Amino acid sequence: MAREKKPVHKVQMTDGKRNIIQQLLQEYDIQSAEDIQDALKDLLGGTIKEMMEAEMDEHLGYEKSERSDTDDYRNGYKPKRINSSYGSMDIRVPQDRKSTFEPQVVKKRQKDISDIDQKIISMYAKGMTTRQISDTPEDIYGFEASEGFISDVTDKIMPQIEDWQNRPLSEVYPVLYIDAIHYSVRDNGVIRKLAAYVILGINPDGRKEVLTIEVGENESSKYWLSVRNSLKNRGVKDILILCADGLSGIKEAIAAAYPKTEYQRCIVHQVRNTMKYVSDKDRKPFCADLKTIYQAPTEEKALDALERVTEKWSEKYPNSMRSWKQNWDAISPIFKFSTAVRRVIYTTNAIESLNATYRKLNRQRSVFPSDTALLKALYLSTFEATKKWTMPIRNWGQVYGELSIMYEGRLPE
Repeated sequence: MAREKKPVHKVQMTDGKRNIIQQLLQEYDIQSAEDIQDALKDLLGGTIKEMMEAEMDEHLGYEKSERSDTDDYRNGYKPKRINSSYGSMDIRVPQDRKSTFEPQVVKKRQKDISDIDQKIISMYAKGMTTRQISDTPEDIYGFEASEGFISDVTDKIMPQIEDWQNRPLSEVYPVLYIDAIHYSVRDNGVIRKLAAYVILGINPDGRKEVLTIEVGENESSKYWLSVRNSLKNRGVKDILILCADGLSGIKEAIAAAYPKTEYQRCIVHQVRNTMKYVSDKDRKPFCADLKTIYQAPTEEKALDALERVTEKWSEKYPNSMRSWKQNWDAISPIFKFSTAVRRVIYTTNAIESLNATYRKLNRQRSVFPSDTALLKALYLSTFEATKKWTMPIRNWGQVYGELSIMYEGRLPE
């Protein structure tokens, strides 16, 4: 497979840039690319020195050329060698008489300012492959890095993944979502399709929380029993509503451990599966008709709408509505709830944005070298995606109040 071409950087020249370049040429007598590297290293060292001098001014409360009556003052410099994106360099760190100065640009005991591990992890989390990272220009992370080196760095997070997958969970989850996304993974030279099963919950505080990510081949009752047991062992005692697509065996496995859990077929997936049969020119009117079903105020009106939609489209798309009737027992629980609760269990807002992050991995990597590499990428993508999950979901107070009444005694007060 041909390597993806790197984007070409287009240089935009300005008068300011021309002046800087002319000064560099005169100051450093630049004759080669190595001379440019040395010049940049020297400029970086000078910049760091000036920043630390400014920090010392702030610390003491007066500039170097000023007089002061304070009992703390500058006390020379201490040599220090650091590693940077442009190689090793020696700098001089300003000192004060009381030894209370704490520089921030280069902290005490900090030897490396390139932050190589963090940069690699960050690039990996954004979906880049080890090859793409190792092909990144050297001046971004300081030195040439092989694919093996990148893999070793990202392997450092495996103990964190294990701890994360075994961390204690809430005793009750008002809503739990389970979804699967498929990836191509190489195994002993053979490419297989593996599923990443993502379990996302809304905890009693109304905050979204990814409980776990499991990588496996095909779902089955036995597989879901192991997932169920894992949730119980991590402290989950009750689930009010489980929202999932038609994953084989999941309903039965969850019911065995949580018999009072309401199983709700994912409406988003139901609509998406229906639209597979529909041509592009009919998608908009067909979707509008489907809304009259799942947005109906009552189940009775939803059934009426189901008949109308089926009758309208059955001649052109005879198989499109069959799954609605076959799965009605799993679709219909949604009509018990108000609009506020329905918005939560539609899954559109809760899990689809997270899935978009996971699907980006498929666009950036056609094949993962191993299931471990896939798990690392999923974990890091999850960490990146959930950084912004700092607030409860919208109207959670109203939703929680309604669920507390419907499922009396099962939610903490």
